[in-house]
Amino acid sequence: MKKIYLSVLSLITAGSIYSQAFWTPTSYKGAFPVTDGQTGINSNDWTAGWCNWDPQNVNYPNTNITVSSDITTNTTWASGSVVLLQNKVYVTNGATLTIEPGVIIRGDQATGATLIISRGSKINAQGTLTNPIVFTSNQASGSRNLGDWGGVVILGNARNNQPGGVAVIEGGLDPIKAEFGGTDDNDNSGVFSFVRIEFAGIPFQVDKEINGLTMGSVGSATKIDHVQCSFINDDAFEWFGGTVNAKYLVAFRSLDDDFDTDFGYRGNVQFGLIVRDPNIADQSASSTSEGFESDNDATGTNATPYTAPVFSNITLIGPYRGSTGNAIDPKFRRALRLRRNTYTSVFNSIFTDFPTGLHIDGSAAIANALTDSLRFENNLLAGMGAGKNLDASSPTTIRNWFNTNNNDTLVSTSGLFVNPYDFTNGDYRLAINSLAINTTPDFLDSFIGLTSNCNTIIGINEISDNISFNFNLYPNPAQNVTNIEVFMIENNQIDIEILDLTGKIVYSKLNIESTNNNLIEINTDELINGMYFVKLSTGVKTITKKLIINK
Repeated sequence: MKKIYLSVLSLITAGSIYSQAFWTPTSYKGAFPVTDGQTGINSNDWTAGWCNWDPQNVNYPNTNITVSSDITTNTTWASGSVVLLQNKVYVTNGATLTIEPGVIIRGDQATGATLIISRGSKINAQGTLTNPIVFTSNQASGSRNLGDWGGVVILGNARNNQPGGVAVIEGGLDPIKAEFGGTDDNDNSGVFSFVRIEFAGIPFQVDKEINGLTMGSVGSATKIDHVQCSFINDDAFEWFGGTVNAKYLVAFRSLDDDFDTDFGYRGNVQFGLIVRDPNIADQSASSTSEGFESDNDATGTNATPYTAPVFSNITLIGPYRGSTGNAIDPKFRRALRLRRNTYTSVFNSIFTDFPTGLHIDGSAAIANALTDSLRFENNLLAGMGAGKNLDASSPTTIRNWFNTNNNDTLVSTSGLFVNPYDFTNGDYRLAINSLAINTTPDFLDSFIGLTSNCNTIIGINEISDNISFNFNLYPNPAQNVTNIEVFMIENNQIDIEILDLTGKIVYSKLNIESTNNNLIEINTDELINGMYFVKLSTGVKTITKKLIINK
């Protein structure tokens, strides 16, 4: 079973031990298994029963409750409620907003309706498979459009990489009630499950619209699953820092990016569907439309914690929709743009129908890929056109890296899915005999087993190997200093050695008394540029990681 090492990720915490069981083993690439010949909620299509593919024409009932001011005490919106949401409504003062199954929240366009869960408060929105919670436009059927209202914002106390660890979420919100960030990666902002968000994204500020679901420093104890964002006037989902995990996400016909990660987000996401409309793309002069966009921060610094999420089993249906001869908006660029020193990793996924497939953008992101800190493995790119699977600017090293990581490419998407190009009746399950089934032994082993909050992603049957001892190495590449952050369940002595490519020991420090989250600074001023190996040993267990010196 293959072990994959991510060189520069945050240490495992007590809260993230829960997510060791997060990953679901699969024997296929993409978000869905092969068709079982059935339809509806009894099939193996996890979108059936709660998603809606034509929200424009739904006749939602009239509102019977109006909410227009902040929620400062525990409040319940009961089943049967149809809420008219007006203004920017903050759930604050430590309050919990409970939304029962079937509740419909209609956002008012004139007042810029937005629901914001301030840090320290919670949302308990637990819909069901047959009775989801719906956030939508208050416009009449047939008159709804992207950006009819604000969206949903959840803010927490987990870490981000902004100066001082606290920032204000973008979009023109209150500078106090919209702060996010803290020190608790295990923070709990509640539950958001079986929920639809439609027609959101009011641009309160130029080029800083509210997203469908915005998450700022949301912690790993928060539960997010089965969320569909449709016709959003900016990103469908955006994570700013935090450690929250998510499963079963749908981004449907939105404007800008679908999965956007920034400011040190380090959670896991498995099973995601992205469907793009060839006529809906961001027209801003400063933006293009991608499926994935990821930055460490706005300028790609070495600020920690690094943006290092792990995605698996994503299916992206791009704007070409089966033929590169189809007309699409010229603002569509790449299925994935991983840039600005991001450490994002993607496994076991399918990306189709974009002008370009993958772009590892910038020298910092390229270095992260070549040092195994950014992973892209066991993925399939199809329907991009000849020579378009990687961005044209990709150096030979990245092309070799891509080709040696079990990634496949196909000129056409024919035969991959059941019915991927019908907006209202799409079926995104794999077709019988699809090339995305049972492709390699490593893939069949479903090697993803631990949260990305741990340095090592281990095979599911090997979880116990590394949870008692691990370390984080940053910055990497380093110049004159690198830091070793040690995770140990029990205090112990450790030995540190740095070896060059010939195996010669160029640095050693022995019998160090180490404790959990112990930070050890290593002076690398005398090391010349190149690749080294950092080896930590407890006498019982040894872990080795790559270190790049680039002065």
